Amino acid sequence: MIIGVPREIKNNEYRVALVPSGAEALAEDGHTVVVETGAGEGTGIEDAEYEAVGARIVGSDAEVFAISDMVMKVKEPQPQEYPMLREGQILFTYFHFAASEELTRAMVATGAICVAYETIQLPNGSLPLLTPMSEVAGRMAVQQGAKFLEKPMEGRGILLAGVPGVPPANVLILGGGIVGANAAKIAAGFGANVYLLDVNLERLRYLDDVMPPNVTTIYSNRLNIAQLLPTADLVIGGVLRRGAKAPTLVTREMLKLMRKGAVVVDVAVDQGGCFETTHPTTHSHPTYIVEGVVHYCVANMPGAVAGTSTYALTNETLPYARQLARAGWKQGLRDSRPLQLGVNVALGKVTLSDIAEQFGFEYTPVEALIN
Repeated sequence: MIIGVPREIKNNEYRVALVPSGAEALAEDGHTVVVETGAGEGTGIEDAEYEAVGARIVGSDAEVFAISDMVMKVKEPQPQEYPMLREGQILFTYFHFAASEELTRAMVATGAICVAYETIQLPNGSLPLLTPMSEVAGRMAVQQGAKFLEKPMEGRGILLAGVPGVPPANVLILGGGIVGANAAKIAAGFGANVYLLDVNLERLRYLDDVMPPNVTTIYSNRLNIAQLLPTADLVIGGVLRRGAKAPTLVTREMLKLMRKGAVVVDVAVDQGGCFETTHPTTHSHPTYIVEGVVHYCVANMPGAVAGTSTYALTNETLPYARQLARAGWKQGLRDSRPLQLGVNVALGKVTLSDIAEQFGFEYTPVEALIN
């Protein structure tokens, strides 16, 4: 199989889908790896490093797409990449279809096999290819929130840690999953008062056991959220429904309860966001203000720390890429239930029920395409 790695073109996306060690492993498996020139620069990887392990460097993304049986990316294809895809070609990347009907319809039209990192699921319910980026985004959310609380950034001018004689900031975290737990750990380390909310009581019991004393676990419902918003300096949205749009937990009316200059960081923006006022932003223009509240809603947060996130991601993606390359997509899916769960769109059919329902497509179980 020919596996292609184009350079990412989303705004300030510095990650790359395959590092040289991964290219070497695929080459040793007997596959051909083609990498667009400069694809690894954002992570600090030179073309020569790919060539040294047997990869071939090509001059354009068009050439990568044209000759590859499987294209590996980090972020969803951008509009200029849509025409490069073809029927039966495997595209292995983050898609987050729930956030974009345009993307969903475009991928259906291509007939490509869209295997989404974020919906590959193990029998225990975990999402192994989403986990490392959720860890990064959860930790980054506190860093960014702390920065945008500064007055020059239009925040309240609050230091998360406070100082002797002045209380620390209040941080409200919606969702106790991977994002929320990592955000709570970092916010607590800063010295903030942290309120961590979730609807799963078993998860809350676990978090209550492992978190430091300045983290308070609270059952998540609209009343509890509304009671905490007036004193929250930073609110982090980290809720997730696998493959589906994130639930709206904070409406615009609820946002009015917050103080001017407070900050919200919506990590769930990739899946539509958990604030009614969320819309995607970029690293170039990361924030906007609604009802006096600063919104940070960058849709590719980990892209800013590619030196960490690229390696964390490719540690997880490589085994699945090797499986797809070795067996082809149909046999690879027959052999792997987790990979089956990663297929969201294939051969012009929507194979994820939540997306089919959200955008009015007929739902086709992936099993119908591979058996």
